Amino acid sequence: MSENPQDISHDQHAVRRQKLAELRAAGADPFRANVAPTHFSADAKKLYVDGADYSVTVTVAGRLVTFRVQGGSSFVKVQDQQGPIQLYFRRDVLGEERYNVFKKQLDLGDIIGVTGALFKTKTGEITVRVDAFTLVSKALRPLPEKFHGLTDPEAIYRQRYLDLIMNAESRARLMLRSRVVSHIRNFLEARSFIEAETPVLENTAGGAAARPFVTHHNALNADFFLRIATELRLKRLLVGGYDRVFEIGRIFRNEGVSRRHNPEFTMLEVYQAYSDYRGMMTLIRDLLTSLVRDVIKPADGSLKIKHAASGQDIDFGGEWREVRYKDLIKEATGDAEWFSRIKAEKIAKAESLGLSVHPGWEEFEITNEIFSKKIEPTLIQPTFVTHLPKELCPLAKLNAEDPSVLDVFELTIGGMEVAPAYSEQNDPDVQRAMFETQAGEEKQNIDYDFLLALEHGMPPAGGMGVGIDRLCILLTGAESIRDVILFPQLRPGA
Repeated sequence: MSENPQDISHDQHAVRRQKLAELRAAGADPFRANVAPTHFSADAKKLYVDGADYSVTVTVAGRLVTFRVQGGSSFVKVQDQQGPIQLYFRRDVLGEERYNVFKKQLDLGDIIGVTGALFKTKTGEITVRVDAFTLVSKALRPLPEKFHGLTDPEAIYRQRYLDLIMNAESRARLMLRSRVVSHIRNFLEARSFIEAETPVLENTAGGAAARPFVTHHNALNADFFLRIATELRLKRLLVGGYDRVFEIGRIFRNEGVSRRHNPEFTMLEVYQAYSDYRGMMTLIRDLLTSLVRDVIKPADGSLKIKHAASGQDIDFGGEWREVRYKDLIKEATGDAEWFSRIKAEKIAKAESLGLSVHPGWEEFEITNEIFSKKIEPTLIQPTFVTHLPKELCPLAKLNAEDPSVLDVFELTIGGMEVAPAYSEQNDPDVQRAMFETQAGEEKQNIDYDFLLALEHGMPPAGGMGVGIDRLCILLTGAESIRDVILFPQLRPGA
């Protein structure tokens, strides 16, 4: 056989196709067969009672992930969504004909169903002694080599199905994401929040300062935008009488790709009438604490998880720091008078800190560059950064004592923003003025229908967004956002 891996793969493909042809010639087409499992692997193993070998019969199904034939009896393993389970094939149980089918026609990667009794091996592994089996899908392509798996990062994301088969860590991480989302939904519904679905296609890209994807609606003969936020639709529901509402939905921003950014991502947005940004502080702390306790379940029983980049323990059960944005800027620059400095002085200081500053930036943009590059990455423990400059969000209420800042927070954990929240602006005149006076990169499209809705009266409310992908990076210790997304965007390729 050729030593070229591609040739080897080609040869195996040919051999497997020949086996398929032989099966079909014998009247056994695996793609027309099926099986009805009674249990998943882990659930089946829980049924075993010590000292009661062969007293419980189960039917399980999965992909052959270890397969080595040894004479008249063989141990193999299949894997389903709960993990692997060992199977024991014996010639004297199955009979000569069926055991030969097992030996000669099955391959690593095939999907089978088996029925048999549970027992425990001498090494203590709960195993199914196979009384009958059915091949329900023939794998015509071989799996990656077991001990190396997929080593090319591009292949890991492009062929995620192989990554899930071969990489237990990836499989566990992405399944954990599903449990995180389910927990969030249950947590909010238990607190009388109503889940909503808002349009993905919008005629105005509002609710955030971001570049949208543009598409054309043929029936209406008009350009539409893939939504960049769900905020303005959800706040219309507050006007309509939904006092507590949320959506977990896909958001699309036609911007860069990085370790923490993907153009298509999942966002939780939640709004609560008769609340404010401090009410959102309580909500997000309760939510994240419950996620760590009930989903992550640290082995030591604490509310601590390891921050992969720094090696520090993030303690969700400890003190959550609250600090004003302005105080952090003054501390980072070493300048108590920073906010009274002229633009040229701010540029000079930012450059002395090693930052590149565009001369056309507004002063608040220079300040925010210092925050995002020099301050935010250092905030590992849960930190509520409050009272951000008014230019950064036109949808929040101005602070009554200092109208240059907003009644908002950004919750930063593990050196990245996890959840921004506001006391929502519900004065239609102030909202219109804030839209129209935006500056710099924060300028966004004005949704005039939203302003009309506000004129019908929106109750005071707290609102919050949580990036699900970033939250999963934090909770799972993933290195990149692509590791917590099943199918991240990639350049078109083979």
